[in-house]
Amino acid sequence: MKVGIGLPTTTPGANRGLILGWARQADEGPFSCLGVFDRVVYDTLDPLISLAAVAGVTERVRLATTILTGPLYNTVLLAKAAASLDVLSGGRLVLGLAVGARESDYDAVGVEHRSRGRRLAEQMIALRSHWEGDTIGPKPVRRGGPELLVGGLSDLSFARAARYANGYLHGGGPPRSFAAAAEKARAAWSDAGRPDKMQLWGMGYYALGSDAAETGAEYLRKYYAFTGPFAEKIAAGLLTTPQAVAQFVRGYQEAGCDELVLFPTVGALDQLDRLAEVIG
Repeated sequence: MKVGIGLPTTTPGANRGLILGWARQADEGPFSCLGVFDRVVYDTLDPLISLAAVAGVTERVRLATTILTGPLYNTVLLAKAAASLDVLSGGRLVLGLAVGARESDYDAVGVEHRSRGRRLAEQMIALRSHWEGDTIGPKPVRRGGPELLVGGLSDLSFARAARYANGYLHGGGPPRSFAAAAEKARAAWSDAGRPDKMQLWGMGYYALGSDAAETGAEYLRKYYAFTGPFAEKIAAGLLTTPQAVAQFVRGYQEAGCDELVLFPTVGALDQLDRLAEVIG
């Protein structure tokens, strides 16, 4: 199993120095990818612009949207932006898409919330068509365009992953939660008659060091405040010791995860160093 690391684009204090320094160090290893979140109504850096910035200071790690809220974006412009990022990164883009859980983002953009599932399915078909066609450039480096992932926990999400994508991304939780979702994703993949291997991605949150645990937990409470009481449960799952990280990684590996992305909840470069020691 590969282990990637999230960019701290949603943590307080995210700025040029932190993001570019983080990317440079991550590129040195042992991480497989850099992941980003997508959110409109929140004090965050734009995910695609952030990946474009770090594409210029990295050579090895893949750049992954984990996850982008697809229906918020104009499909043609998204196809062009993703293809451009794929070219500028040398074919390292992985485009993860989902319908998103926050109605406030849809309201802010002026996009209808109720039809988001149908629009995402249409969007994924159209993205491939644009990347493979001759009307909208540039041509992505990877034939057929960047790898696509689908996130979500509904049966429709598993079906979308099986029909339109290269894999499925589980949005966090303990290994047993990933294992249950992965079983459903594999079943949908089999039902769709896909002959290729499904890529299974997972994610988690960490904060390492004596002063980081409460800061990280408070960040999660704020970031997931829109979920109500469930935010406290997410904060309780924060990985705060090397032992907890190692156990979490081992659990995901045993559950069949192909790539696990661990997201920082404290925006400080020492957090990357601490995680690298555990993973390395």
